[in-house]
Amino acid sequence: MSRRLAFAVTTLSLVALATTAVVAQSDVVKQREALMKEYGKATKAAGGMLRGAAPFDLATVQATLALYVKNAKELKPLFPEGSGEGTDALPAIWEKKAEFDGLLDKLATDADAARATITDEASFKANFPTVIRTCGTCHDSFRKKS
Repeated sequence: MSRRLAFAVTTLSLVALATTAVVAQSDVVKQREALMKEYGKATKAAGGMLRGAAPFDLATVQATLALYVKNAKELKPLFPEGSGEGTDALPAIWEKKAEFDGLLDKLATDADAARATITDEASFKANFPTVIRTCGTCHDSFRKKS
């Protein structure tokens, strides 16, 4: 094989690897953005109940809490190093990865505990704010301000 051909093959291989990495990274971003949109939709419904703008529905609350637990666990691996460009994710996520992951763990733990304690509207209004406070803490520290 001539040097030119070897160089061309090597160059094309590197371009293919780089393209694969970019595509994989964009898939990760799309996955985490989809999970965050699920959070937003569920939180909006529960927030309406919390404010009294929507009637209390225990099944919806329990489904929201189950979603929080599931998504918190699924989100952790969806923030690989270097996947923040062009997103609302702040560099602090990767600079303080243990803290960020800890907040996701706390969200899952708090939501799971709330699933056991929320049985009616009164217990919902008493316990749900604790769960969503973790969301606010994470957004304040790790998400760009809109």
